[in-house]
Order: sequence, then structure tokens, then C-alpha cells
Amino acid sequence: MSIEVIGAGFGRTGTMSLKVALEELGFGPCYHMSEVFEHPEHIELWEAAAKGQPVDWDKVFVGYRATVDWPGGAFYEELMERYPDAKVILTVRDPERWYESAWSTIYGMHRTTDYSPISRLIQLLVPRMRVMKRAGQMINALAWEAMFHGRFEDKEYAIEAFERWNEEVKKRVPAEKLLVYEVKQGWEPLYEFLGVEVPGKPFPHLNDAEVFQRRIRRMRTLSITVPIVAALTLSVLLAGFALLRSRKHSRA
Repeated sequence: MSIEVIGAGFGRTGTMSLKVALEELGFGPCYHMSEVFEHPEHIELWEAAAKGQPVDWDKVFVGYRATVDWPGGAFYEELMERYPDAKVILTVRDPERWYESAWSTIYGMHRTTDYSPISRLIQLLVPRMRVMKRAGQMINALAWEAMFHGRFEDKEYAIEAFERWNEEVKKRVPAEKLLVYEVKQGWEPLYEFLGVEVPGKPFPHLNDAEVFQRRIRRMRTLSITVPIVAALTLSVLLAGFALLRSRKHSRA
């Protein structure tokens, strides 16, 4: 089994819907950013790729037939070289709506997993958060720095980078291997491009923005509650220590 479909579109262009659709069409499992959180052992490989170091792509994608979203999309050219028979799908979206969605979801996660003392404390107490933080640092190198040069909050600059990326993909991928696709188009462009039959079920239009928002709210809640719990725990320990000392002194 090897990669047959490579997604070259940015996150927040319907990549989760495309992932599920490809799996319904028989190109599963499909790698997506969500897979990184389930396979933290992959983070080191993506970190190496972000630094321009050679990567054994077969080791990353063992068992997978497709990849969409970041981090794989950032390396669509390298993946085309490794998997020359693979087809490429460039998911696109209205730039203004893409920016608004990215700002409130994936960039919101980036801003929430900051480098403050509170964030570091949470990571010490919640192992899952350590995985998310390291994955976030990897994505920061690939996307927020490499793609947007640390200027994502400059809306005009970010949209220009988004549009420039899409145009470069169109130029670099041979036309016969490329599908420029909006998920609102549904099944037809996909099954025609991939040469498969359309499944007898509705296209999976997924709104995972809600999932991101819940994660952001949960992380912000943790940023408030964990320090409070830690402070209360420390107060109890100090009070207990003081009580033990007072008892020792009274006995003496």
C-alpha cells in the first residue's frame, strides 16, 4: 500500500470533509493533521522534514493510501517525487472566508498553546497537552513561520500567501494529475478524477470548526482552573506542614 492521493490545500479548505470522502471512495485510511495527535511518534519525522532533512516517507505513511491537510500538504512536491503515480487535489475556498475560519480555529489553537508559565504548568500536569504543544510547535514552523513568515495576523498578507500558494501548486503539478476542488462541489469531481464509482450516500460536509472551538474553550478553561487548583494544593500542603511543625514544638 502506498500514497495514491496527495492533498495540497491549506487547512480550513474542507480538508476534513475531503479526508472522510476519500475514505468513503476507497482511499483510506487518509492521513490528516488529526492523525499527528494520535501518533506522537510521527512528530519527530515532521520536525525533521520542516528543517529540510531527509525523511523516510514510507515510515510516516505506512498503511495510508492518501494524505490531506498539513503537515503532508506542505510537502506535496516531495511526496509527488516519492509516489509518482499519486494524484494531487488542491482544495480551495473563498480567501476571505478561509481567513476568518483559520483565524478562529487553527490560529486560535496556536495562540492558546502559548509559552507562558501557566501553559508550561498545564503541560506538566496533563500529558496530552505536551503532545499538542510539540505538534503545535511543528505546525508553527511549517505554517505560521514558513508560509506566513510570522505575519498571519496581517490579513492582507496572509490572504496573499494563501493565493500565491494555490497558484504555485497549479503551476508545479501536471494538469492531468491535478484537481482544483471545492468541497461544496460534492462527489462528482472526485469520482471522475479518481476513476471510482460514487458511493450511495450524501457527501460528508463536516463542520469541524465547532470541534476546534470546543478545544480552544477547554484549553482556556484549563489555563484558569489548573493554576487555581495548583495554588489551593500548595496552600493545603503548606498549612499541613505548618500544623506538623506546631505540633512538634508543642510536644517539645
